[in-house]
Amino acid sequence: MKLATFKAPDAAQPIAGEVDGERVIEFADGLGVVDVLAGADPRPGSASWALSDVSLLAPIPEPGTIYAIGLNYAKHIAETGGQRPETPIVFVKVRGSVAPPGGPIRCPEVVRRLDYEGELAIVIGAGGRIAGFCIADDVTARDLQGREPQWTRAKGADTFCPFGPWVTTADEVPDPQDLGLRTWVNGELRQDSNTSDLIFGCQELVGFIAQTCTLRPGDLILTGTPSGVGMGLDPPQFLSSGDVVRIEIERLGAIEHTVA
Repeated sequence: MKLATFKAPDAAQPIAGEVDGERVIEFADGLGVVDVLAGADPRPGSASWALSDVSLLAPIPEPGTIYAIGLNYAKHIAETGGQRPETPIVFVKVRGSVAPPGGPIRCPEVVRRLDYEGELAIVIGAGGRIAGFCIADDVTARDLQGREPQWTRAKGADTFCPFGPWVTTADEVPDPQDLGLRTWVNGELRQDSNTSDLIFGCQELVGFIAQTCTLRPGDLILTGTPSGVGMGLDPPQFLSSGDVVRIEIERLGAIEHTVA
């Protein structure tokens, strides 16, 4: 099942529903995506729309906690000159960083080195278990990241976490450690990898975070980015206003957003 939150042309408020082929069907009883992740029965309502007629929002408009993982792909460590971590490097992106899958993302005036990071995101459900997956861009201000020991501003600025296009439930993803991931900037392929290059797998990350933090329905875990980020190119290539970033992950669809 693909769980989405969207704006319909004839509705004043965001609606949650299931994407079924080229249509999206509202959930009955006003259920939201987090309700379904928590175990509510996602019965179809009476209204549906063509997918092309709605505007997709972040599938979870207000996630609980957005965890993210640094240096979790072997080849990305090599391109950045980092060291392979012995345990996952966990940080948090603040709720204000949430953006729709179509963006836009906005570069603060203080930032000069804006970068993309295409990532597989874990979506937590009832009992702290993995309920599904989606695509995220862990947008990063490399200049702030390089000079500030904590990454809150570099990773958590407004709009620095577009994700979606929907939540694909875990039953439709037999092996999250074997998914193709590709990122384009203005049509140029930058990242071309597979989640098999992950150092710490999805269940391992969930277990590691759960040692200290209660995971709740609607929490996200961004699992890290593969090689091919702008900082790792020779010469480095950072994002500018008007650039278009597209990220595709096998079985999960694609997100595409502009830089404003």
